[in-house]
Amino acid sequence: MQNSVGLPGTLLTHTIAGARLEGAIRAASVAFFVALTATAAQVSIPLPFTPVPLTLQPMVVLLGGTVLGARLGMSAQILYLLLGIVGLPVFAASPVLPQGALRLLGPTGGYLMSYPFAAFVAGWFAERGLDRRYLTSLLAMACGLAVIFFGGVMWLAFFARPAVGLDAALRTGLYPFVPVDIFKLLVAAAVTPGLWKLLGSNR
Repeated sequence: MQNSVGLPGTLLTHTIAGARLEGAIRAASVAFFVALTATAAQVSIPLPFTPVPLTLQPMVVLLGGTVLGARLGMSAQILYLLLGIVGLPVFAASPVLPQGALRLLGPTGGYLMSYPFAAFVAGWFAERGLDRRYLTSLLAMACGLAVIFFGGVMWLAFFARPAVGLDAALRTGLYPFVPVDIFKLLVAAAVTPGLWKLLGSNR
């Protein structure tokens, strides 16, 4: 199944093509990943040596991009951020970091603001069929994860309140998370190829 511009398409476009309520299904799918991102934020493990908690959010962001595609995946994360900005408790619970718009100015703001771009990148690759095989799905998600790490570390180093400098940002915002996130990536990258096989699209 190809989309309107001749690309292979995503899981979402494949499953709803020709559906009577296609627009409603797209909106519901976006809302689902907004809720899933907010839920994943609550699975948060604070670490004593960094203000950045360990959460499941990055994997949900990347899965949202690969399932929904670039534009809808990005839209889901923009909507998630807007809900957080207006004060809904969708960001990770923290005894020191506030909910609301001020969260984006703090040490985790760069990671959060990178979510729409990471979802777009993962979705862009998925629209070209890279989510249908494990290794290419892993590549698509790794590129999205790199966007999150880059945005998060750069913000923590130079723009957060307080900014800590590049060396400290790498030590507290990148190195401790790489092993765990690689493991999560290895698991998450198997999801979309498995769903494609379930749908019988590889026959």
